[in-house]
Amino acid sequence: MAEKDIVKRLSSEVERLIADHERISQRCRELMAERDKLQRDKRGLEERVRELDTQLKSADLTKAMTGAQGGDVERAKQRINSLLREVDRCIAVLKHQDAQ
Repeated sequence: MAEKDIVKRLSSEVERLIADHERISQRCRELMAERDKLQRDKRGLEERVRELDTQLKSADLTKAMTGAQGGDVERAKQRINSLLREVDRCIAVLKHQDAQ
């Protein structure tokens, strides 16, 4: 009899463990799907921030160029110089790639 009780308890324990495993596996899949969605959302928001930052810089430059008052002129010159340096860096990279 004792052996049957042990087998019965082991069997019920195994069934409980299998059920726990299935439940936890399902929860894991749900969390992974949620994580993937959040990562996609994050990438989309980061892209939107980059777009808005570009628009803001463009608007600042336009404002500085059209309504140049005191410090705005200096900021506009700095921004133009920064853009020219960036263009020069891009040209240098392209020339370096062509040389290879």
